[in-house]
Amino acid sequence: MTQFASTGQNVHHLELGLSDEQAIDMYATMVTARKFDERMLLLQRAGKINFHVSGVGQEVAQVAAAFALDRENDYFLPYYRDYGFVLSVGMTLRDLLLSVFAKAEDPNSGGRQMPGHFGSKKLRIVTGSSPVTTQVPHAVGIALAAKMKKKPLVSFVTFGEGSSNQGDFHEGLNFAGVHKLPVIFMCENNQYAISVPIHKQLGGKVADRALGYGFPGVQVDGNDALEVFRVVKEARERAIAGVGPTLIEAIMYRISPHSTSDNDLAYRTKEEVDLNRAKDGIPKFKQYLMDCGIWSEELEMELQAKIRKLLDEATEYGDKAPFPSPESTLLHVYADDAEQGRNN
Repeated sequence: MTQFASTGQNVHHLELGLSDEQAIDMYATMVTARKFDERMLLLQRAGKINFHVSGVGQEVAQVAAAFALDRENDYFLPYYRDYGFVLSVGMTLRDLLLSVFAKAEDPNSGGRQMPGHFGSKKLRIVTGSSPVTTQVPHAVGIALAAKMKKKPLVSFVTFGEGSSNQGDFHEGLNFAGVHKLPVIFMCENNQYAISVPIHKQLGGKVADRALGYGFPGVQVDGNDALEVFRVVKEARERAIAGVGPTLIEAIMYRISPHSTSDNDLAYRTKEEVDLNRAKDGIPKFKQYLMDCGIWSEELEMELQAKIRKLLDEATEYGDKAPFPSPESTLLHVYADDAEQGRNN
């Protein structure tokens, strides 16, 4: 791609420690996640895949947070909408397509898990489970191990605002607060717990709940990429300094239905969705880059063509890849398969 030098005007990303190239990479990853999501909805409606849980409207905060972390050393516990996040920390479109097609090469689970259940030992993405919020105490445990071993890393965990009402959330935050652990909790508050709106879930802010556990809670606009980056970067610095955890509540909106099995217009209006679609942070970040003089419509066309090509290749590969063998169902189940499982 053609590159431009920053004009020096409106260059907030430079003040935050992001180079022009990193800011552009952030934007490209957001767009890639959005295009992936749109492709999955088409594949599901065409009967090519069985199920998809969308992250449309949440990519900006996911990607910005990932870029504020140490992607070579930190541990990540994403929740099931975090396509932008996992793409930011090293997963590829091919990895994600192998997962949604449930193929043997799927690096998350060998085709055993539902889509959106990410896991990669190499990338330090800790495998998630279907029951919501179980990843929170796991993140706390990893942070405890890091503190005990005196390793300069943090664990970063995401979840929806509905998860903040679960016991795992409160137990995890309490333990982290007591022991001042290097963990960052980020709530992706997308306004709905499936069909339950925010005003029927919470009497206050998710961020304020941190106060009861002895550490800061910060509410941030999840559509503001640079503000999310700043808040997560500061939370990481705090954790590495040994001061303790931070709870971040990123306010956003789930533009798509809860999943491909959901009729969202049964509990909200099209007008509400359209109103929030207009607040989408991806075009806002694009405009910011253009105002800085480091992006253009020509570069946008190049990016869109590149993503389309990568998506087409990944879709074709995932579609044609072999399914797991029936015999592989027994792997990782019995003790005498342990050695074979370690070799796979």
